[in-house]
Amino acid sequence: MNIEIRPRAEYTSNYVLPPNDSADPYFYITQRNRFSMQYAREKWLIKSDLQEIHLWDQNNRASKVESINFSQLYFETKFKSLNVRLGRQSILLDNGRLFSDAPWAQQGRAHEGIRIMKYSKHLSNDFFFLFTRDYNTGFEPAYSPVASNKYKYLLANSLIYNTSKGFSFNSLNAVDFLENANSQQLYTRATMGGRIDFRNKQWYYTLNSYLQFGRNVKGQKLLAYYFQPEIKLSLLKSTWRLGAEIISGSKSKLSSSRSGDFDVLYGVTWKFNGNMNVFTRFPNDVNGKGLVNPYLFTTIPLNNKLTLRSDFHLFYTQYPLLNNSGQEMSKFLGFENDFSIKYMPVREIEINYAFSFYKSSGAMQYLPKIQDENKLALWSYLMVSYNFNALNLKTLKKKHLN
Repeated sequence: MNIEIRPRAEYTSNYVLPPNDSADPYFYITQRNRFSMQYAREKWLIKSDLQEIHLWDQNNRASKVESINFSQLYFETKFKSLNVRLGRQSILLDNGRLFSDAPWAQQGRAHEGIRIMKYSKHLSNDFFFLFTRDYNTGFEPAYSPVASNKYKYLLANSLIYNTSKGFSFNSLNAVDFLENANSQQLYTRATMGGRIDFRNKQWYYTLNSYLQFGRNVKGQKLLAYYFQPEIKLSLLKSTWRLGAEIISGSKSKLSSSRSGDFDVLYGVTWKFNGNMNVFTRFPNDVNGKGLVNPYLFTTIPLNNKLTLRSDFHLFYTQYPLLNNSGQEMSKFLGFENDFSIKYMPVREIEINYAFSFYKSSGAMQYLPKIQDENKLALWSYLMVSYNFNALNLKTLKKKHLN
């Protein structure tokens, strides 16, 4: 039995980040209280993570409960060489780009369905059948671990192959069935691809790529793609990551019945496109024009308790935005810099602080996040996580001597 208490204070200025939709600047506090239990036997286990999320904001000074929910509640059993998991469960596949448990978000992210797992020394293979249903609307949907899932049904397979020579390959293929809210029609969309990586001493090279096709939730015929090349250098006192993300969009002259907008599915965006989440909902946050995001991440551990990090991003649209007169704007959207500190004074406590700013170009006036493109957009947070083991019981089997 584990208990986690995680309060976080956030401040935003000059851009919109939920739950803020009007006030500027905006300050609020959220707190996650999570109660995790697991009961395991030799061939099966039951796991539950019950969480309650509180919100204090400047419009509602008194605290209010935003959500009481299970982030996980599942039963898992071993059948021959397979493990089968049934219920609500968090899913983290590969580097979290397409499927992530969203650990930074207070509510996290979970899915409901069946997971079939088979593991060996160099190979792991996971199959998923997932679904969504009508959920309780008594609490704020933004703090639900499942309400943001867009599919009605989803099938997925993750295959990972690792060698002892520093090479690994991950194949991730998913088919989701999307229901149009107006027509109640079901559309099928497929995402196929994977990632290869290679390690050689202090160097690490990787390429992540996916192709997306079928029909999106609007019924448009879809053909889209995603690329992420990256190089990492690990030195004695620092780590450097240089890479780029290319998320495809649609040309202005593309037929209204077609789309080139890649959807990053059910992963996290702050990990790849900046802590401020200026670009997190695709294709809405880039108006369907795609995103090109070169980045440089630097991590400096000062000791075993304190780590500094700087993330720098440049942002471009793949295709130009159009102004009110139909003229093409510059593809350059601006840049973001994220500075963060992680401090772990003891094993049970982790303290995170971050300060980020976004400098806009003129083209940002045609996108929905920055309120005034001529001013800096700011975001900062302080989060304390206290996680401790409340109970740990083991039953010893008695040995009978003949």
